[in-house]
Amino acid sequence: MSLFSVYRGLAAGFGHNAAPPVRLTTMAEQVMASSYLAWILDGRGYQVRAGTITTPLTGDVEITDTAAEMCADAATGTTIIPVYLNATVESLNGGTLPNIAAKSVATVSSAGTAFVPLPLFSGGSAAVSTARVQAAGAVTVTAELATTTLRHFEKQVATAALEPLADHSFASHPPILVGPRCFYVQIAGVTAGPTYFAAFEYVEMPTLMVTPS
Repeated sequence: MSLFSVYRGLAAGFGHNAAPPVRLTTMAEQVMASSYLAWILDGRGYQVRAGTITTPLTGDVEITDTAAEMCADAATGTTIIPVYLNATVESLNGGTLPNIAAKSVATVSSAGTAFVPLPLFSGGSAAVSTARVQAAGAVTVTAELATTTLRHFEKQVATAALEPLADHSFASHPPILVGPRCFYVQIAGVTAGPTYFAAFEYVEMPTLMVTPS
């Protein structure tokens, strides 16, 4: 049984937080779905993205303590679960060795341009969690410490390759980030910030739904 199956059992919400006991087809057959799909159908999934089709963002120069490109914040009482991360480099912008890292800390972000999380259920409810996106490491997060900061993903690619920086699913081992918590992404180059497009997806729910009674 996957972690997603386990946590689905703790999240009874359906149809934007209504709570019928079971999901059925029109023939009264019980519907079985992955936890991730069920959460999206419940209206609990959101995306935070950076860059548009004509306007990429420019990353930081070296990954720097307290500096991120994008984040999602969960206040006390809300839990977020990152499920997917994607980032691609458009150009090296004169730099070398683009690098990406995804981490989390127990303090919400303190600066950066607000971004309204996009519902993965079209027309779904607004997120309770909040988010920020700003280029060149302008999203400010708390200082990284080996004793308090979780590292969820990190990758560096060679100059010539320009392969995707990230195309990563957290499905096999999703971090369960109980608020207050900040999930953040850092993107940088060694000598200059690469231009990039990025997005991450997560689900949110009241912390009571992931806390055993």
